[in-house]
Amino acid sequence: MPDLPTPQDTAEAALFSECWDAVLSYADLCTAGSTAATQLATEAFSLGMREARAAQALPARSAGRRPARLPRIPLLLTAVRETAADWETQGHGHRLDPELRLWLNSDKAARYTGPPLSRPLALRGLRDLQAADAELLWLAEVEALPLSAVARRLGLDPATVPDELAEVRRLFRDRCHRNHLDTPMDAQCRSYARLLDAVTRSPAADTPNDLSRHLARCVGCAEAAACLRLHGGGLPAALAGGVIGWGGLAYLERRRRAAEVRLGAGRPAPADGDGTPPNPGAHKARVVRNGLLVAAVLVSLLALAVSMMPGGTDNGATPADASDREPVAADPGVSVPPLSPLPSGSPKPSDTETPSKPDESDGKNPATTPQGTSSSTAPGGGDPDPDKSEPPTCRFRYDLVSEWPDGFQATVTVTTERPLDTWRVAWSFRDGQKVGQMWDASFAQNDSRVTATAADYNKSVPADGSLAFGFLASWQGKNSPAYGFTLNGQRCAKA
Repeated sequence: MPDLPTPQDTAEAALFSECWDAVLSYADLCTAGSTAATQLATEAFSLGMREARAAQALPARSAGRRPARLPRIPLLLTAVRETAADWETQGHGHRLDPELRLWLNSDKAARYTGPPLSRPLALRGLRDLQAADAELLWLAEVEALPLSAVARRLGLDPATVPDELAEVRRLFRDRCHRNHLDTPMDAQCRSYARLLDAVTRSPAADTPNDLSRHLARCVGCAEAAACLRLHGGGLPAALAGGVIGWGGLAYLERRRRAAEVRLGAGRPAPADGDGTPPNPGAHKARVVRNGLLVAAVLVSLLALAVSMMPGGTDNGATPADASDREPVAADPGVSVPPLSPLPSGSPKPSDTETPSKPDESDGKNPATTPQGTSSSTAPGGGDPDPDKSEPPTCRFRYDLVSEWPDGFQATVTVTTERPLDTWRVAWSFRDGQKVGQMWDASFAQNDSRVTATAADYNKSVPADGSLAFGFLASWQGKNSPAYGFTLNGQRCAKA
């Protein structure tokens, strides 16, 4: 007679069954098709459950607590990323999203498994929380569950959950502040640490100009700003990008959209007793798309600093096909993360280099986004007047990945007939759009002209090969497609 499941087995199965759609949603972002997504999710789910059981079995430490680990869902999402890395190592990388493969083979991925003090601040801060507090923070901020649903899942009193969440946010900020001070940093960063702490404590505090300039240049301090500032709606993006890594913001948007669909279907109660939104922080935060990151960006979490000052951005990454393809996990579409303080931006594909007569064409295609952008704010135009008498030796595709009321995400893919040992792609905007973050390239913008320059790891492109990068930008009033694309000063035609 087969062994009957124990109450512990039953409880564990029920708990983890609540996590499956989240795991499958992220696996879908990481892969090139739904069959691969299901297999990746299945393998990662098994790995995550083994790790959770192993952690549970470890003896308690002297303080009476088990060694810190991530909450269930981020633990499983991390298992997806680790399983994807195993696929890449074992020769199955062709089943993964191409941008994820680039990220896995970059220094950005190593940050998540390297020395503890070099890991993202949000990851360290979440691990430092008590298990129940970390679960509450993740479910409310990243999974975007109404607080009434969070209370049911965690067995809490719905009447006290808002106050508990506010206290957990404060504890998380505390841990991040301490971890920031413990992080090795140069003298300049150290001199700004106290000011950064003071500015991020008050929702009304102005950011001094010198600190603002420093945050625009320093990834580590910008990441700290995103984690320390709890009043601007940037906490969900900081958590998703800092804990998941590549695709963190894309995942965040999917979960928000899934939560909206559930609310629309009348599943969770839309408000708590007083009629206010169940999770004010999550409702205020408009999720910045897909990053839609980076993983790593995170790794340039410079983006995340945007929630505290102009000129920042969100660090997330977006895998290919993240917006066009229906998530396998029944998490429809994408929503929008908090990137209020971005300037202005634009999307969609277009054509040749003629500022006054742009070729407008639509093209909504696969999203592409890893994390880890390095943005350069140095002034610079780029090839404003290419020679149109020569036939183009390159073709471009400009894809609008996602758009929201004051921002958007786009990707650029350029195919070159000639081999390149480095590259520089330039284009123009018509409506005052401003790029705030870029991954797989650094950028400079001079008025309407934007120039993207190759990163160290993707400079070489073979003949008939392609280069690709993505960016987040803001816009106001009108968001017309970009135009006037050039590659190393030579005009490109639309693919």
